[in-house]
Amino acid sequence: MAEIGTDIEKAARLLRQGKLVAIPTETVYGLAGNAFNEEAVLKIFETKNRPQFDPLIVHSSGIEWIKEHVAEIPSLARTLMDEFWPGPMTLVLPKKPIVPDLVTSGLDNVAVRVPSHPLTQELLRSLNFPLAAPSANPFGYVSPTTAQHVEDQLGEKIDYILDGGPTTVGLESTIIGFEEGKPIIYRLGGLSVDVIEDLIGPVEVTLNQSSDPKAPGMLKSHYAPGKPLYFGNPGEMIHEFEGKRIGFLGFMTRLEFLPPDRQLLLSPHGDLHEAAVNLFAFMREFDKFPVDLILAERLPEIGLGRAINDRLRRAAVNS
Repeated sequence: MAEIGTDIEKAARLLRQGKLVAIPTETVYGLAGNAFNEEAVLKIFETKNRPQFDPLIVHSSGIEWIKEHVAEIPSLARTLMDEFWPGPMTLVLPKKPIVPDLVTSGLDNVAVRVPSHPLTQELLRSLNFPLAAPSANPFGYVSPTTAQHVEDQLGEKIDYILDGGPTTVGLESTIIGFEEGKPIIYRLGGLSVDVIEDLIGPVEVTLNQSSDPKAPGMLKSHYAPGKPLYFGNPGEMIHEFEGKRIGFLGFMTRLEFLPPDRQLLLSPHGDLHEAAVNLFAFMREFDKFPVDLILAERLPEIGLGRAINDRLRRAAVNS
C-alpha cells in the first residue's frame, strides 16, 4: 500500500530519486515522474499499463518554466496562457530537444500545462524539473478524483500519494493545439469551448479518438468503469436488457421504472460544474452496486456538458 499524506518535501525527494508520486490537480489526480528522466517516464507507462504511443502531459509551475522546454509560443497560445493558467487547460506546442521523445511518443510537439492546485504548485516550485503526469489510474479506467481512488488502483505500485482532497473540476484538462496558426481543441475538458471562444474567437473541435493520437487523451476507448456502460437515451435502451439488473447514471431526474438505490444523479439542480465534479466518482460507485450494467444519460451539449458526454461516449461499450 502507498502512503497517503501531505508531505511535499517527501514527495519532492522521491521524485528527485526517479520514483513516482501521485499528485492532486484541480482536474484529476496525476501519476507524476521527472519529465526529463526517461527511466521515470518509462515507469509511468509501465505502472499504468499505458501504450507508449499515447503521449503524456508535462506539468510546470508557471509560464517561465514552460519556456524552458517549448521551442515556440504562438501569440494566441500566449493569450490563452495569460487568461487560463494556472488552470484546466493544456497546450500542445513545439518541443525543445530537452524533452525526451518518450514523453511525446516521438511527436515534435509536447503537451504542457500549469495546474492550479496549491499543493502541486508548491511541489513544482520546489523542483528543478517539470513533471510528466497522466491520470493516476490503470490505463483505460475511470480517472481518480481523490487520493483513495489512487490507492485503490495503484497503491501497490507507487510509494506516495500527495493528498490534496477531492478535485474541484473533476474532468481532465481541455487540450488545445495549433495547426497553421489556427487553434484546435483535441480534447474537451474542464475549460469549456464557449469560454475559450469568448477570448480568442471560433475554434475547431477535432476529437481524433484514434490509435494514432496527436495529443494525450484522444484514444477512442477510455475512462471505462468496471461494469458495462451504455450511453444514450435510457428510455430507448432499457428494452434491450430485460432480466438484467440495471443502474442509471443520470443528470437531474431519476427514472420511475428503476429502483432509486440503483440510480445516481450527477446534479439534481442541473449544475454542469457539479455534474463534472461527480462524474468519475459516481462511475466508480457503480462498481460497488449490485447491477449488471449502467445506462448513462446524455447531458445537454452546452458548456461542460460537451466534455461530460465525450467521457461517457468513450467509456461506453455501444459507442
